Amino acid sequence: MFDAARAALIATGHEQDIVSTKTHSGLISNFSLKLVKTGQVSVSLGKSLNKAEDLRLMADYKGDTVEYNDAAWAVEQANIFVIELINSFGLNGVG
Repeated sequence: MFDAARAALIATGHEQDIVSTKTHSGLISNFSLKLVKTGQVSVSLGKSLNKAEDLRLMADYKGDTVEYNDAAWAVEQANIFVIELINSFGLNGVG
């Protein structure tokens, strides 16, 4: 989802905004500000990106176990997220 969000920002002319972005949270903030808040991307996609990031942080840094249902949800949302961004911004080959 991170790479798809980055590609969407590039495809919508916000490449300069992400050049200096080095963290997941920075990219998510830019994605929200530039694409969700402007109505180019649905709020539900922005929320799924945030929740997926929460799960990643929980697994990677807190050492908590991600439940099967949460992992399955994340995979399903990632698929929806990528398809929506491809359809909205024509991301094939971007990035």
